[in-house]
Formats: sequence, C-alpha cells, structure tokens
Amino acid sequence: MATRLRGRPAHAPGPTYLAYTPNGKKLITVGTNGAVRIFQHGSDDEPAIIDVTTDNHTAVVATNTFFLVGAEDGSVTKYSLLTNSMEEILVRCSLPVRDLSLSRDGEWVAVASDELEVKVVDTGDMTRIMHLREQSRPVKHVSFDVSGSMLAVSCSDGVVYMYSLSSEQPQLLKRIDGLVKTLETDAEASSKVAWHPDGRAFVAPTSTRDIQCLARKDWQRQKAFSGGHRADISAVKWSPNGALLATAGVDNSLCIWETRSQRLVKTFEDINHTILALNWHPTDNLCSYTNHNGELFIREDFVPSPSSSLLKIALHPAPMNNEPLSKISGNARKQADDRQKPDGVHRSVEDQYLDDLLGPDAMSEDDAGFIEDDDGAGYAEVPNGFGKRAAGAVNGLPVKRHQPYPSWRPQVQEAFQPGSTPWRGNRRYLCLNLTGFVWTVNQETHHTVTVEFYDRQEHRDFHFTDPYKYDKACLNEKGTLFSCPPSAQSQQSATLYYRPHETWTTRMEWKTQLPAGELVISMSLSDSCIVVMTTAGYVRVYTLFGVPLLVHRQKSTPAVTCASFRDYVMTVGTGPVSGDGTTRLLYSIENVRRDEICQNEDVLALPEGVELRSVFFSDKGDPCIYDTSGVLLTLLHWRTPGQAKWVPLLDTKMLERLASGKKDETYWPVAVADNKFHCIILKGGEEYPYFPRPLLSDFDFNIPVSSMPANKDDDEDKELAHQKGLEEQFVRASLQHSLQRDLVENTNASSAQKAEVSMMERGVDKVLLQMLAAECREGEERGMKALEIAALMRDRTGKMLEAAGKIASRFQRDILGDKIHQLAERRLVGLVDEEEM
Repeated sequence: MATRLRGRPAHAPGPTYLAYTPNGKKLITVGTNGAVRIFQHGSDDEPAIIDVTTDNHTAVVATNTFFLVGAEDGSVTKYSLLTNSMEEILVRCSLPVRDLSLSRDGEWVAVASDELEVKVVDTGDMTRIMHLREQSRPVKHVSFDVSGSMLAVSCSDGVVYMYSLSSEQPQLLKRIDGLVKTLETDAEASSKVAWHPDGRAFVAPTSTRDIQCLARKDWQRQKAFSGGHRADISAVKWSPNGALLATAGVDNSLCIWETRSQRLVKTFEDINHTILALNWHPTDNLCSYTNHNGELFIREDFVPSPSSSLLKIALHPAPMNNEPLSKISGNARKQADDRQKPDGVHRSVEDQYLDDLLGPDAMSEDDAGFIEDDDGAGYAEVPNGFGKRAAGAVNGLPVKRHQPYPSWRPQVQEAFQPGSTPWRGNRRYLCLNLTGFVWTVNQETHHTVTVEFYDRQEHRDFHFTDPYKYDKACLNEKGTLFSCPPSAQSQQSATLYYRPHETWTTRMEWKTQLPAGELVISMSLSDSCIVVMTTAGYVRVYTLFGVPLLVHRQKSTPAVTCASFRDYVMTVGTGPVSGDGTTRLLYSIENVRRDEICQNEDVLALPEGVELRSVFFSDKGDPCIYDTSGVLLTLLHWRTPGQAKWVPLLDTKMLERLASGKKDETYWPVAVADNKFHCIILKGGEEYPYFPRPLLSDFDFNIPVSSMPANKDDDEDKELAHQKGLEEQFVRASLQHSLQRDLVENTNASSAQKAEVSMMERGVDKVLLQMLAAECREGEERGMKALEIAALMRDRTGKMLEAAGKIASRFQRDILGDKIHQLAERRLVGLVDEEEM
C-alpha cells in the first residue's frame, strides 16, 4: 500500500510539538498560539480544542488520563484528558521551559529550562520536588529511562549528565563529555538522549551527524547509525519494540533505520520544513511529526514492506557490540527482509543477525552451514584450534552441523489477582468487590492499608500500618485475607495473614509462612476455605482459621489465577500453545471438602488475541469470566464432568450507551449478582480504577443473539427489534433455568431453590407465548415457525399449550390452533406412558 501523507494545520506558524497517549487513542499538539489540540486516532473529525492561558508552548508529554505542557513563561501546566480542562499549574520556573520527560508510570515529570537546575516533580503532589544541580549551563533536554530510575540530562555545553533517582536524594552517576554537540537551548538541532525500550542502552545525536549508541552498564560506545543526514539531527525516536529508529534533521530529512544492522531502510524526500518532534504510534505502523511551521503530519504505512514486519516483533535487542545469542528476543519471529541469498531467496532477520554475530565466513552459502565433506559420507574430521576433535563428535567423527537459529517462545498471559490494580503513583487497590475494597499506600519504609465496607452498619472500616508490605488481598463478609512476598531484610518467607470480622474468642487473627522460596501468585477467599497458588506450582487449601486441608501440584503451569465459592475452587493455569503463538489457558473446578473434581484441565474459551481479565463466582455460585474484549461469560453444566460450556451473558461493546460511538469507555469487572453485571466504568482510555474511589455501575444481562435494527423509529424496524428482544429473553431465561436446575440436581437444595426452578420454567414458557403471539400477528405464512415455538414449551401439564391454542384462535389461525391441540394430546399421552412405566 502506498504511503499516504496527511498534513493538518495544527497551530499558528512556529515551533510545534506533539505527544501520543500510551494507549495510542489520542494525540496532543501544542504550539505558539494559546490553544491545545487533541486528535482522536483514526478519526478525521476536528480535534478537541482547549483554550489555555499560556502561549509559546515548548513541550508536551501525556499519560492516558492527563497531559503536561511546558511554556516559555516558565510554567508547566497539567490538563485532564477526561474533562479536557486545566487541573493545575504543576511547577513554575523563572526562565523558559525547554523540555519535559515523563516516567513510564506517569508519577514523575522532569523539567528542563534555561535555569541551571532540573526539577523532577511528582505529578500527583506538586510539593514533592527533586532538584538536580550539577550542571554548569542551562539544560536543553531531559529523558527518563524505561524503569524511571535514571534520568539523562543533555546540557547546552555538550555534556550529558546521568542521574540515579532510585533514592530520595538524586545521585550523579556519570558525566559523558564529547557525545553531543554544544547547542543553544532554543536551537532546532537536538541533543536529546533516546533510551532503547529494552533499557540496556541509549542513543544520542553527535556533532558528526551520526546517532551513537552507548551501553548503560559501562557507558561504552556501541554501534552507530551513520550517513543518513547532511546536517544536524533534530529528532530521534525508537519504535515501540526497538526494532527500528526514526531520525529527522534540520536539512528537512527524515530517515528510518533498522536496529539490528544499522541499515538505512528509507529516506523521505518530501519534507518541506524541519521536523522538531516525532513519535511512533504505540501499536500501528504509523508515525506523526510536527515542524516549525505549525503543521502536524500523520504518515500511515510509515515503514515500507518488507521491513514493516519488524514492528510485529515483541521486543528487539539494542544494537550492542559482540551481542551474544542469548540476547536475541525470545518472542521474535522470522520476518522477511530485502536482503537476499545468492539464489534469490529472502534472508530472515534472525539469519542476518547471526551472520553479523558469527562473521561473514562463519557460515557461507556455498556449504549451507555444514562442515566440508571430504570423504563423501557427509562428515569430516576437523580439529579445532587446540588440535582436538570438534565438539559433538561421535566415534571420532563430528556430527553434521546445522545452521543455528534463535529459540522461539510462546506468548504467555501474566498471572494476576482478581480485583487488584497495579501501582499508580504510591497507591493501588488490593481488592475491589461488592463487599468493599482494600487499598494500600506506599510510605517508602512501610505501607498503610485501609479496608472499607459498603455496608457500614454490618461491618466497621479499619486501617493499619503494614510493615510487611502486603501485595495481595481478598475480602468477603467473614474476613480479610492478605499475603506478602518474602523479605530479604528480615529473612522472612512469604506470609499469609487472615483477619476475621467477627469472633467469639480472644484470638482475632492468624498468620502462616509458606516454605522458603515460594511466592503467592494468586489467592481466593470463600465462606469456608482459603486457596493459595504459589510459584512452586502448588495449590494450598486452608480452613478459615489456618488448618491446612489440601496441598497438590497443579497440572497446568505456570499458574495464572484462581477463585472460590464455598467449597468449590476454580484454578486457571497455562496450557498448550495454540496456532496463533499464544498459550491456551486451562481451568479446573473441584470441591475441596468432598475431594471431587467437577472439571479437569478444560480449555478456557478465549478467542485469538483476547486475554483473561478476571475470574469470579456469581452470587449463586456459578463460575464467571470477563475478558479483554469486554465479554462476560458463565459456565453451564459445570458440575457434570466433561459437559461444561462457556455461555456469554453480556457483550459490553453492544451496549446501547456505546451505540452512538461518542463514548470512549471500558468496564472493570467487579461481580455478578442479582442477575446483573456489576462493574466500574473507565473513561478516557483508563485501564484500571483509581482514586478517589469510583462508583459501581450495573448492567442487565443481554446475551448477544443478534444485532438490533439501527432505526428504531421506523415501524417495521421497531417490530423487528421487539422480536429480536423476545428471542434474547428466551435464550437468557433458558440459560438461567438450566443453571438453577443444575444447582438443584447436584446439591442439597432448599425448598425455595426447588420452587425457583418451577418459576423459571414458567418464565421461559411465558416468553415463548409472547413470541408465538408476535408470529401469529405477522400472518398465516408464519405458522410453521409459530408451531415450532409452541413445541419448545416446557410445561408438562398442558396449560401453556392450552394458552398457546387460545392465542392462535384470537388471531384466527385455525390450522395452527389444530396443530397445537394435536401437539398437546401427543405430549399428554407421552406423559401418561412415562407415569405407567
């Protein structure tokens, strides 16, 4: 596909800068005028505009929820992407701001200005500031590494300062002189350091117009990208996986380089102005850049074929000298490249990489990687450099040597604790459910844990100082369960801590330590047991007060997650590799009290490219899962071995609130209760809930049976929508009836639960009666379908079929009425025969 250039006049003529949100959904641009523009990725609509009080903007950085803008008046202002409004002025400098750099977690921003010091400010608390004062001249650029623990400061005197931010007091690690050019802070040329995504190295533009790579370990120069520019370099940016490098120059040039070989992939000749800022899209083959003329350009199909396949590699290694084979990305797949073998066959990226590592003569195309065959038997005695036989020889003859190739590794889903969120700033949720929520705050030397309940009349909130730094928690009506990782300082193993909400004895809580070396991967808490999955592959089951019930090794490893309800435990682990290169997830369900397995290592129903988001049991005790595609599923017939099947309850992408396409929101699963899906609505590209505590929302089940008509105002479409709605009600009522019937047949059910089965059965038949009436209303030609609907009725007494016959008579469908009457007679005769037998 030919490259299509899209130019947009983003701002008034002058220096213009841009930033993508990490999820790639939004692109923010700033310029000389007093406005900020927010473009939606993939949309040709006009961007959202925020009128701001500052102008002459010099830098912008963004997270999924907010962005920061630096200006020549010395201010750094924070704006919300959720409300498209200003939140606060984060920090002020006495001189113009020149550059901003945001840590990957969005917690810290480094501010370079014409002042001699660099300010590193907490984006959530402006009072927390670190000052870097080793520079003797104003700073032009700042750049956080991947971990956020190191900051590269490019000074206008041509010195790069490397600071460690892992402690409260920043420490200067290294002054690198002679790497970058001496530049004024307002120069178009750049001296900004660009960290490689694997974190082991960085590149910087040099005075010789090359891009030099340096190793983080020893600051030694590695490979360089040379010969692409005839003037100073103005922008440098790695692709998201580090396989490619994009560079721009003040000579109106734009280049793409291949990381492995430092080969120039493409040079663009249609650049009319100097590019000041460029950024790859996080997921698509697309690059956007801005210039000093106020313009934004979006290049689709930025990387030409066949090099575009490099973007599909999970993570490519940095261009280091004498790179060992073990550093080749394990997730890299062989991709086509435009280098060819002499016979015209394309060489893969990995083959070329090995050629560079082993040398051009190590494996020539003439002998195809084999040892020379002198005796005609396909083998040869070739001594090594020490006069000894080659390694791998058998009976004095070396084995035929095949060409080596990089190992391939499947994509494995990471383990997770249901209901927990990752750290954001110094806070995170350890548990979120319908009972309440548990959250923790990192206080450096310790954590503080808070447990809050929705029903404060039943339970009292509590708060405690946590020296163990608990990282997982479960909460229900009976108690709260915590776990912490091992501590090297106290030499303490991983610990479980359970605190009941009510007790009739003086002992309120208990702790137990896991064997040395084991870590908790996931855990669950029910009304009768505690389940813990560990890194040793064990599933450990305890009573609520610490009595070990069961220890067994899980078949499918590594473990992913678990959930429990009363005595039932569901564990999820990693299974075999599927055709798309990802590992299947396998689940097992067992009753730990009776030591009975309900489902053993069955496949979790997830389509290609979709991952598991959460696992939990409904309030009635049925297993449920929620995946990254926004689909909620429940497990039918799960108490019968080999009969379980995953049935969708709700597809959130089909909700009416999303039909207009104006809402950008996803849903964080919390629970399934009262025949509703309880969740937290996440807006503006958020992936996890955050503080203050979000409100819970709930949606009725809506099984995706068919699409609904778009025009509901039209009478014909309105009638069709009514019919489709009845069909969905029938499928949903049948599913709920099956779940309740399984419960009654397989457990010691109460009389109320047994009565509910009969009520649900009548509910299914009532929906069928409504469907029958809708078909009769359409005309006699729909009679066969109407009879089919009548045959689906489950009532064995004949009352529902009698009501169906009356409906047919009301619409004067006499033939249909006769056939329904015959159906009722046959069913009655069959019922009598069953009773006699």
